[in-house]
Amino acid sequence: MSVLHTFMVENVARPASISTGAEPFQVDPGDGWRKARDAISIGATLPSTGSQGREMTTRRYDFRSDTVTRPDAGMRAAMAAAPVGDDVYGEDETVIALEARVAELTGKARGMFVPSGTQSNLIALMSHCGRGDEFIAGQDAHAYKYEAGGAAVLGSIQPQPIENAPDGSLPLDKIEGAIKPDDIHFARTRLLALENTIGGKVLPQSYVADAVALARRHGLGTHLDGARIVNAAVASNRSVKELAEGFDSVSVCLSKGLGAPVGSVLVGDADFIGKARRLRKMVGGGMRQAGIIAAAGLYALEHNVSRLADDHARARRLAEGLARHDRLNVDMPQTNIIFLNADESVAKEFADHMAAQGILVSGRYGQQRWVTHKDIGDEAIEAALDAADKFFASL
Repeated sequence: MSVLHTFMVENVARPASISTGAEPFQVDPGDGWRKARDAISIGATLPSTGSQGREMTTRRYDFRSDTVTRPDAGMRAAMAAAPVGDDVYGEDETVIALEARVAELTGKARGMFVPSGTQSNLIALMSHCGRGDEFIAGQDAHAYKYEAGGAAVLGSIQPQPIENAPDGSLPLDKIEGAIKPDDIHFARTRLLALENTIGGKVLPQSYVADAVALARRHGLGTHLDGARIVNAAVASNRSVKELAEGFDSVSVCLSKGLGAPVGSVLVGDADFIGKARRLRKMVGGGMRQAGIIAAAGLYALEHNVSRLADDHARARRLAEGLARHDRLNVDMPQTNIIFLNADESVAKEFADHMAAQGILVSGRYGQQRWVTHKDIGDEAIEAALDAADKFFASL
């Protein structure tokens, strides 16, 4: 007799369940994922309050982030077939292959697979800086603004934020002015952390070279949050290695535009990664048979890089269509991220209308962020523009 699994989905306070209006159903584990998929595709509801405690709208097209992508059949097959071992013992050959691949891609000596970009940045900061040290980053940098203050809480590292210029860069004179002298009154400035892309913008490569050179002159380490570095490479027609050149460490995310379900790889020289591995264990990032998810990263790097240009083109077409409306102030995208501000006279109504049409975006107070990705095709762009057109036609 085969073992049966019961899928019972009710609400966010209980284990996730799938409801189709009938009784909870049992499925054979070998066919379980297909039946769960089919239940959703025929109109199953997923009762969830979401991260902000709101009831989630039925989704037609999800523009909130490129993190919402789902593994396709090819990626799932690669995951199922992946050789595995215990990665904490260094015995998972799929993880080893992924780490080597990303190290080669970025031109670094070693790589280390971690569960998330947030953990990758945290480990990098803790590897570069000691307690009471300081890192310089942009006000809008993910490592400063969107990672729950982890460097300060877990690493006792002080951030020194600098306002980002409109192109996403940190003005060189501001960086230099923020570096502290060797004085007992000050935290010791140890690291310059940049991000590329930042807000969907590609940092000018000449600027990056100047910023890295400035850091070197002052004896600082350099870290690049390259969560979307592959987007930057595709958009600028440069190699990832070229964009990573000069940085002591780089974090590469696999679960954004590349479409893997989880994971980032932190790269650097052998000594840096040796220290980082100890810190990964310390913060709970050591994984065992992680080859199952590492295989998704390898598959993504093999199949999902060149297609990022499609995301960028769709983002541009979407932005141009939205910009036809006078009450939307739309920033034209360089990659796959669009920011717009809706006039306050229509901001709430516009957001509510799009949500009611199943067009999910992130934002508040009139500002919205739209992100294109591999699960957003041409039909999604047309549906979003049609919904926007109908809203403004009704005013």
